[in-house]
Amino acid sequence: MIDSKIQDKPKIHQQIEQKSAEIGFTMPSDVYIGTLLKTLMASKPKGKFLELGTGIGLSLSWMVDGMDAESELISVDNDPKLIAIVKDYFESDKRVKLFCEDGSEWIKNYSGEKFDLIFADAWPGKYSEIDEVLDFVKVGGFYVIDDMTAQPNWPEGHEDNVTRLVAYLEKRSDFTLTKLNWSTGLIIAVKNS
Repeated sequence: MIDSKIQDKPKIHQQIEQKSAEIGFTMPSDVYIGTLLKTLMASKPKGKFLELGTGIGLSLSWMVDGMDAESELISVDNDPKLIAIVKDYFESDKRVKLFCEDGSEWIKNYSGEKFDLIFADAWPGKYSEIDEVLDFVKVGGFYVIDDMTAQPNWPEGHEDNVTRLVAYLEKRSDFTLTKLNWSTGLIIAVKNS
């Protein structure tokens, strides 16, 4: 098996990669996390999903590709320029709702249904407001985070944040988690109570 042989990229993925290079976006999502997200999304028909940290929409393209026609996805980012780009790709998909808002504020103000999967790819929901976000996960739902192994763009001292987060998640009895030293370093947690 060769995991680098990926044949089912979303149709718009290449366009988004080109746009990413064109504008010099330096934090694109890894293609491997994309394939995993697509698979996890497909496991939740009629699902309700949340992405914190839309970025330029690369991981979003995988997530949308894994959704069925009756699922819905909310994606939140605080960068209006990036959200404007992402809207060009996803605005016509009625299953997708994009919010240009500070993630912390969005989390604090959210009062809707719980989610079948949350992909936290931003500071809010990963390093801040973690309790609130974990409360948003349905029993049987996934909480997924990446960038758990050292990345070239990490600021000095960030490894301490990661260490604290991993230790905190390991102590939670309401989640079962798997740590994967794969892609950019992943944690997949499932809410069990």
